[in-house]
Amino acid sequence: MTTGRKTTTVFLTVLCALLLSILGLVQEWPIWAWAALALAVAGAPAAAFKIAAMRRGSLPADFTNFLPAAPIERREHHVSRVALPSKWDDYDFVFSATVRWHPLETYGDDPVLNPAGLAVEAVLDRARTLTEQREPGRASFVQHELSGALSRMRPDNTGHLQVMAEDITLTLHEPDQERLAKLAEIRKDKAVWEHQRTYEQSKREYLGDDVLKDTGSAVVWWLAKNDSHIEKTVADLGLLAQLTSAANNTDIPERLQNLIPTANGTSTPAEREPTTSDHFEAFLTGMGFTSGDDRRGMLTKQIADIIRTQDKHETADELLRRYDPPAAFTAPADDQPEEPDHPRCRRRPNTRSPSST
Repeated sequence: MTTGRKTTTVFLTVLCALLLSILGLVQEWPIWAWAALALAVAGAPAAAFKIAAMRRGSLPADFTNFLPAAPIERREHHVSRVALPSKWDDYDFVFSATVRWHPLETYGDDPVLNPAGLAVEAVLDRARTLTEQREPGRASFVQHELSGALSRMRPDNTGHLQVMAEDITLTLHEPDQERLAKLAEIRKDKAVWEHQRTYEQSKREYLGDDVLKDTGSAVVWWLAKNDSHIEKTVADLGLLAQLTSAANNTDIPERLQNLIPTANGTSTPAEREPTTSDHFEAFLTGMGFTSGDDRRGMLTKQIADIIRTQDKHETADELLRRYDPPAAFTAPADDQPEEPDHPRCRRRPNTRSPSST
């Protein structure tokens, strides 16, 4: 606006000077008139500018509020995949962001030749202060914390710049992420295992210290479980006595031994699994070779020899021990051994097995 006024004033001054010059030539002015004209033309613009400035004065305060603010000089620099420490050793965060700054008015003769370096240092220092207090397993949550903490312009340590950061990303190295996932899975499995162990310990304590403390406690517990089947509880008294004695590593009391069918430790053939010799006994009986028949021993020896050819030596020895015991004899008066006359005490000839014929 001021430049326009100056141009207009100069233009009008030159135009007036030309008109007066034409008038002076027509009227044939004297020399002194021309000198006065020159002085007037030279001083008119300066006088006009001074008068205009005096009339204009300063701008109103209300008008100055609407004047545009001076532009702020801003700069930016992108940092990528910078390692920042976490709360756990050897587990670093990976930080990337766009750093922005603008210079501050400073005094002194120490100019900043690399403002980007100062800005990046200030942002990383602010980010490290936060990340070193956070665990690495919450990288996404810490990223949002950094976005808020670095979103405000703050001066750096030198006081030369105002610094902030945006477009922030925070991750972990992929191997570290896999390790954290495995550790989390192990911790969960360990927690489940500890709960199971605690449950089993509690159950053992309940059974050992309460239920199976003695036969009476076991009977009361079993009766509570089968309150509508008293006959079943009575029938199971022997079983409960055995169970209680085994749990406490003690013998069955004498007053309860009559409830145990096999309290003396023996068992009937029907209560144990039949052995090979039991089956062979049934075979001999079926063949008509009753107890005391000499043919039982001879047949047993032949069958045992056949069984040995199949590498079943233990079975053969079992048959011989049961059906062909060693011969018993009594020494004669002259201390010379004699062959007994009893058929079962006679030495049997070595009969060839049927498989060898």
